[in-house]
Amino acid sequence: MHTGNSSETNDEEEPTAPCFVSLQKSDLEVLAVSAIREHRRLIAADEGVYEEWARATTDPSVSAAVLKSLQDEYVARQKKSEAQQDELSKIIDALGYVPDLSLDGEQ
Repeated sequence: MHTGNSSETNDEEEPTAPCFVSLQKSDLEVLAVSAIREHRRLIAADEGVYEEWARATTDPSVSAAVLKSLQDEYVARQKKSEAQQDELSKIIDALGYVPDLSLDGEQ
């Protein structure tokens, strides 16, 4: 008999955050839609910083300090996006589905 709960025997993901489980489905859906839109906004902003960094790397007149600053900014944004995506995942797990987002009013 095996009583351990190693990852070899337990393929389940982390439990959903308790704060999301206690919400009503309608509230979770509103929260999920908001988090999805925020995630899309972060991705678009991250892409802008990445493109600026990529352009700067091909420009010999851009100093190493500026390149380092752009790289640091991009890495910081990636960490923020990763944390936000983790929260979004927990919200969607608690909701049980990905809600439809209408194109109307979407930013």
